[in-house]
Amino acid sequence: MTHVRDRLLALLIRPTPPPLLWGVVTALSFIAVEVGIVHVLKQIAPDNAFGAVFLLGVLVVSASWGFGMAIATSLASAGAYVWFHFIDEGSETLIPALLVFLTLALLTNLLVGQARLRATEAMRFSTELQASRARIVTAADQARRGFERDLHDGAQQRIVSLGLELRALEASVPADLPEIRDQLAATVDGLAQLHTDLQELSRGIHPAILSRGGLGPAIKTLARRSAVPVSLELDVNRRLPESVEVAAYYVVAEALTNAAKHAKADEVAVSARATDTELTMRIADDGIGGAGRGGGSGLIGLKDRVEALSGHIDLTSEAGAGTTIRVSIPLPLGG
Repeated sequence: MTHVRDRLLALLIRPTPPPLLWGVVTALSFIAVEVGIVHVLKQIAPDNAFGAVFLLGVLVVSASWGFGMAIATSLASAGAYVWFHFIDEGSETLIPALLVFLTLALLTNLLVGQARLRATEAMRFSTELQASRARIVTAADQARRGFERDLHDGAQQRIVSLGLELRALEASVPADLPEIRDQLAATVDGLAQLHTDLQELSRGIHPAILSRGGLGPAIKTLARRSAVPVSLELDVNRRLPESVEVAAYYVVAEALTNAAKHAKADEVAVSARATDTELTMRIADDGIGGAGRGGGSGLIGLKDRVEALSGHIDLTSEAGAGTTIRVSIPLPLGG
């Protein structure tokens, strides 16, 4: 409901007014419709001038096109209003009626103009805040990728090299020194475990498969490693912006982790589809449900990440009915 309201507000109140011709057409259309409405209403209540009806067009034009166009619409609406008023009540009430209507129209213009200014400032602030959040997410992703690269090219490679050297040293130990051979073997095994731990740490910082292959292969890797069987339906056949791929990857990773640890699920269904304008995903498990955004599931951080990309994440988790996560992230043209 909030998204519908925001879209309607953005459609009505714009920082840059539409072309003037559209304003003229809109004003004339409103006045014509208002004349028809008042004509019908006066058949029911002849004593009512229905001046408020003629303020509707003034309100819309003032919100979308600004003060100048609103004044012109006010004068045209006043003419239509006076015409109805003059026909029914005579010329002696013409001037008072006109003054009352124009005063109301002027107040409407002033109030709507103030509301338009504040709404425009709020929309501009929201846009700047969204851009700031996106820059922070991008910077964090680049830093994480740099850490992952340093671990892979530095510490992990050094550990592999040391392991190979110790294996060679182990092989050269004389057979009559089994204790030294065993100690070297244990050290090599420890280095191998350390290397595995660093791989897991590196994958948590920034998955290398995501950088190399993109979102599709990365999700397939997550599915293979999942403790819960995963059915996949993927339609992501190209590289997406890095920030989008990272956000989508961690949503799937978190959802699969929760399904294994908390949901007691037997299966998880993951679908992802990238169109020209949007990435949509759905992750649904058949577990016990009852999950919540703020209940320690980790999804609150992912919600911030997705919304920083102007996306939307929705969680449905009724008790006994499993958990479903839906994600939509807009894609830039050509992205």
